[in-house]
Amino acid sequence: MYEPIRTKAVDPRIGVHRSDYPRSSRSEALDIQLGGHLAALLTVTDELGLDDAAAEIAAQVTRLRGSQPARAPHGRGDGHDAEDVASLHRRAHDLAARALLVAASRADTTVAILAAERMDAHAAALDFAGAH
Repeated sequence: MYEPIRTKAVDPRIGVHRSDYPRSSRSEALDIQLGGHLAALLTVTDELGLDDAAAEIAAQVTRLRGSQPARAPHGRGDGHDAEDVASLHRRAHDLAARALLVAASRADTTVAILAAERMDAHAAALDFAGAH
């Protein structure tokens, strides 16, 4: 059964004003979200060994975040069987779709075009893999 609280609540924010907390605008929040989606897409693109596409994505991550993204050295798809590569293309397609949605929300035409191109490229790679 419910028992009422008999002591006063302790508010850790006593003496702190709402303006003291850092807040981000909707635009800043979308930039952060878009940068995250693009960074994840960059990781998968690097894993697939698509250097030209990775360079384009890295440039956009740099623009959004103000610094170059951390990148781990990856092989050129070596050591991956066809199922792994198809899985990476599906993941990249999904990430590009998420980036496209956020880019459209913030009216970032450059990233929207890049994301749409990456979606097309990964869809084509999946179609090609399915045909063979």
